[in-house]
Amino acid sequence: MALKPTPDVTDSIPEGGKARRVYLQLKDDIARGVLEDGANLPGEHRLANTYGVSRVTIRRALEALAGDGLIEKRAGSGSIVRSGRATRQTIKADIANLVPHLAEMGAKTEARLLEFGYQPASSAIADALGLAEGVRIQRAVRVRLLDGQPFSYLVTHVPEDVALSYSEADLATRPLYSLLELGGVQIDSAQQSVSATLAAPDIASALDVPTGSALLSLERVVRDEQGRGVEHLAASYRPDRYQLSMSLDRVGDGENRHWEPIVQLETGLNGSGRAAQ
Repeated sequence: MALKPTPDVTDSIPEGGKARRVYLQLKDDIARGVLEDGANLPGEHRLANTYGVSRVTIRRALEALAGDGLIEKRAGSGSIVRSGRATRQTIKADIANLVPHLAEMGAKTEARLLEFGYQPASSAIADALGLAEGVRIQRAVRVRLLDGQPFSYLVTHVPEDVALSYSEADLATRPLYSLLELGGVQIDSAQQSVSATLAAPDIASALDVPTGSALLSLERVVRDEQGRGVEHLAASYRPDRYQLSMSLDRVGDGENRHWEPIVQLETGLNGSGRAAQ
């Protein structure tokens, strides 16, 4: 499904590391509601003292925020937060669910295939999938977009004998999990870890962020009913466009009372319950 960019929601990231830092911090405060819609921003001189930068740097950051539609600059009265003008959809995933890319992702996002090919498995990938080192795997790199804006950078590794069931054209148009299932793979379980990382130049370019920007990092190994590793995923997400959440229940009695995650197996969005990775 081709999605068109939203014209009033763009990222006008300023030049210069200090200006970018101020821009990203103010943008995050606006996104989290620390700076509410309609609020007056402090003056340039006060902001410069707060962030330990020059007024020129502050001016660059404010111009970028204005370009995003997040603030309105008014002569003589400073800048006013206008977050309501730049509402951006954000993907939200339940961390208690081992497959966060559910039906909503397939229905609302677009995938672009950047790389596709076969190569020997590295020792790290072979170990993760339980393969002999050097066994051939299919490696693909994709970017997912919401409203035409990139939010995730996905690198997948699939054993060659499994990957031969689909083509490059298939992967460019369909979610990987659906292709695996069509090829006869019975997905049974997955294990994943979530951390943080800094954007390398190639990932930064694909996600339209400055090199070194903070990203969410997710690593997942998917196994079939026989316990065989059928896919390794390394994903990087823009934190301003992708959120991990968890619902908890208070369970148990007395000293054993504790928090326990609520696991949801279906999204109810389109009835498929399938992941759109």
